[in-house]
Amino acid sequence: MFMQINWTLKTFPELSLDELYTLLRLRNEVFIVEQNCPFPDLDGKDQLCHHLLGLSEDSSSLVAYTRVVPPGVIYDFASIGRVATALTVRRYGVGRELMRRSITAVEDLYGPVPIQIGAQRYLQKFYESFGFRQLGDMYLEDGIEHILMLRDV
Repeated sequence: MFMQINWTLKTFPELSLDELYTLLRLRNEVFIVEQNCPFPDLDGKDQLCHHLLGLSEDSSSLVAYTRVVPPGVIYDFASIGRVATALTVRRYGVGRELMRRSITAVEDLYGPVPIQIGAQRYLQKFYESFGFRQLGDMYLEDGIEHILMLRDV
């Protein structure tokens, strides 16, 4: 199934109230409800980041999202976080396109820099397919196995 997604990258002040609500709702659905993991999603970092939004073809729903984090905010390196796709678009390659576009956004914003992520461990091979490699041991974050990963220049 081919999916047409309309992509846009915005700073926090550029987000409309509806866009902000929609991205927070998707993050809530994926990370809190689906994963049954209450955690402090609103961490005070969104205001410092760019937000990559993937809207359905008719722009009626947000189906993909990442937060592009500047160097020094979470890690010394730039980062990509809150990687989320709506349940309705999984298994159609939307997550792969989301990561490809997120990496491109980091490069456009900060140049050819390393990218560090805190990845859920079960997604290790997915992130390795984009050139990320594991740093260190597995750790628990909010009760979910994670690993630090780095994508070198």
